[in-house]
Amino acid sequence: MAFKIVASQCTGCSACEPECPNVAIYEKDGVFAINPKKCTECIGYFDAPQCVAVCPVDNTCIIDPAQPRYQASA
Repeated sequence: MAFKIVASQCTGCSACEPECPNVAIYEKDGVFAINPKKCTECIGYFDAPQCVAVCPVDNTCIIDPAQPRYQASA
C-alpha cells in the first residue's frame, strides 16, 4: 500500500518532499500529496517511511488502504 497525506492535517511545511527517495511527494494548493504510483513505502531505501519520520504532525502520512501493497521487482 502506498502512503497518503491527510490533506486536512497537512501544514504545508514541506519537510516530507525532499526526503522522498522516489519523488512521489508534490505540493498541490498549499498542501502536499503523494503519487501512489511512485510511492514504494521507502522499501529498499530506508527502514522506515521517510514522510512519516519527518512529518511534524502525527498520523498525517498514513497507509492508503485503497492502494495495493508495493512489490519490489525481482
